[in-house]
Formats: sequence, C-alpha cells, structure tokens
Amino acid sequence: MDATSERHPATRSIKVRCCVVGGGPAGMMLGYLLGRAGVDVVVLEKHADFFRDFRGDTVHPSTLQVMDELGLIDGFLKLPHQRLQKMDGMFGGTPVRIADLARLDTKYPFIAFMPQWDFLNFLRERGQRFSSLKVMMSTEAVDLIRRGDVIAGVRASTPDGPIDIEADLTIACDGRHSTVRARAGLAVEEIGAPMDVLWFRAARKGDETENVFARVEPGKMMITFDRGDYWQCAYVIAKGQYETVKARGLQSMLDDVVRMAPILKSGIAEVKSWDDVKLLTVAINRLKRWTQPGLLCIGDAAHAMSPVGGVGVNLAVQDAVATANLLSDKIRTGCPSEDELDAVRRRREFPVKMTQRMQMVVQNNIISGALKSGNEPLKVPLVVRLITALPWLQGIPARFIALGVRPEHVHSPIASMP
Repeated sequence: MDATSERHPATRSIKVRCCVVGGGPAGMMLGYLLGRAGVDVVVLEKHADFFRDFRGDTVHPSTLQVMDELGLIDGFLKLPHQRLQKMDGMFGGTPVRIADLARLDTKYPFIAFMPQWDFLNFLRERGQRFSSLKVMMSTEAVDLIRRGDVIAGVRASTPDGPIDIEADLTIACDGRHSTVRARAGLAVEEIGAPMDVLWFRAARKGDETENVFARVEPGKMMITFDRGDYWQCAYVIAKGQYETVKARGLQSMLDDVVRMAPILKSGIAEVKSWDDVKLLTVAINRLKRWTQPGLLCIGDAAHAMSPVGGVGVNLAVQDAVATANLLSDKIRTGCPSEDELDAVRRRREFPVKMTQRMQMVVQNNIISGALKSGNEPLKVPLVVRLITALPWLQGIPARFIALGVRPEHVHSPIASMP
C-alpha cells in the first residue's frame, strides 16, 4: 500500500522542494544542476557508496560537453580514464570499421571510459559547495507519500530507521527496476531485446594493445574494452540462454572467448568461477506516461536502453539537463503542474524513441543473425561494408553514438553563492 501523509510519531521527517530518488547518472547530475540553481533538493542513494561492478562506464562527447558547460571538464578529465575514437571490429574474420569520432566537429571527439563511481563521486564532491543540495547515502525509498491524488514525497529506510521525505516534487531516477515507478503504478511498454550479456574482466599486460572492440562469429559475439590494467569484456548470448551457457561449463565459455580474442589468453585466468561473471538482462522499454501529480520519472526509470552504442549513461544525463532547463525556476516556488512536468517527456521522448529504434535495427539485423546457432559463414552486412569502405560515412554512426539525437545544453540558472 502507498504511504499517506500520516506517519508514526517516531518517524523522522524532513521537508524539501524536490526529492530525487536514485544516485545514478540522472539523479546525481539532476541534483547537481538543481543545487546549482538554488533549489532545495535532496538526492537519495540506497547504497553506502557508488561502487558497482559493470555499470555503464562510457562518457560520450555529449556528456563531456555538458561537463564543459558546467565548468567541470578540466577536473573531470584529470580522473583516470581511457579514450576511444575509432570503433573497429571483426565480422566473421573480416575487419570492419563502424565509426570514427575524429570526423566529428565537436570539442571532445572521443568516448571516455571511466568507472561510473568516479563520475558520480566527482559530481557529489563538486556539489558540496551548493548549500541547497543534500545527498543522503544508505537511504532507500520504499514507498510514496500521497495526499489524495498528489504524490507528496517518499518514505525511506535508513540505518537510523525510517524517514519521511516530504517534497513538492519527487523525481524518480532509480533505474530500470524503479521502486518509485512501481509504487506509482505507471505502465511500462516493453519493446524487447534478443540478447543478454555476460560481463567479466581479464587482466591486461602493459605491452598488450589491440584496437578491435567488437568480434562477431557464427553463434557468438563479444565486446572488449581496454581499461588500462584490465580488459572489460562483454560476452553476448541469445536472450534467456544463460542457464544453457552455464550448463556447458565455465571453461567451455572461456575457451570460446579466447578463440575469438586471443589477446585475452594470458589474463583470462582471473575468471575463476561464475561468481566472476555478471549477467546483464537486456531490456528495451519506456513509460507511456512519465508523470503523475507531484511525480516525474527520467533516465532508466522512464526508458531502459539496450547496451548497443553504450548510450544509456548519456541519455540519462541528457534527461537531467532537460529537466533542470525546463523546471528549475518553477520548482523554486512549489510543484510544477502536471502539464509543466510533462514538458520533459515532450522534449525527451523523440530522442529516446529514435535511439531505441536504431538499437532495434542493429539488434534485429546484425546481432540476432550473428547469435543464431549454426556454422554458416557470416557475411558482413552491406551497410557495414559500405561504412568500412567509405571513410566519410564513418562520421554518421559516430555522430549518433557520440552526440545522440537532439543533444541538450545547460540553460538552467546559477544561484548566487553566499
């Protein structure tokens, strides 16, 4: 049941203008932007820290541009990271080039690979200068507070007991398994995905180098990212086949991996058990309605993306920028109307739908065919052959991956500092 405005006498309570639920890229960026605008905002993160294995670690040029517009880019790029410009692959033994970001007319023509916890900690630390921003760690939203038909905040659990966070506006940024979205009863449209992904890491020697990031063979596909002292690996499997792969045994999977990517041979010994392999169940979905009175959903809580293109983090950041641009002035004086809240969906729904549509094209025309069982030789799809053969075409997928559809720029206000 949903919580009401009544609470147990022993329950602590705080009152804020805006409660952001979830300390991921959307939540932390939105918290930073609202704090910067002088909005009284609290961000809730259910974990004690941001450390998670195999969260999205790709920071694309669109996000780097946002960091530049916020005056944060110099400090941000001092954090350890790797850079990717050219996206090369092997398709059935044939080398291909999928995109070249160097062809883009943008200030930061590269993808930065950075642990997501470093990105989130950076925003948290830089946000500490805003007195109106508070980040509450180890605080999990478990229910909604309602006053009639209006959502008036969240009830959360903390190590010190429950707390009611009363808010004029609640913004759900708590991911694809959003508790807030579920409690609100918002309907999710499932679009589907033909694959799941097994994530693991292999040690990397200092002299090991390779530019190939995608490998496709009959019935198999994998991605490798050079992360400095290790290789981050994604072994792509057909949807729902995890138990089948597991039944064949870990060594069988690792043998397939080394056959596809011989450079991993020396470091694959780090994968000692299935505990070292993380399953990502891929989903593509989106909300039909992003709002209720007093509530807005953004990021993965509003639309789960496929890992194709690695754009999830950057779509979440774009949502946060658009939300702050459209609503920060209005939140300072109370809760925006539902129509004003829905302006965020109207702004962001087209980019989300176009991105998901392109992900489905790649999944249905390339990945699904590659994952079909059998030993028939793979033919490089015509569009991939053309992009490889005509370098000027490599800027088209590069722009889609790097900047996305309708990139957002920071227009939200800056409050005067005390």
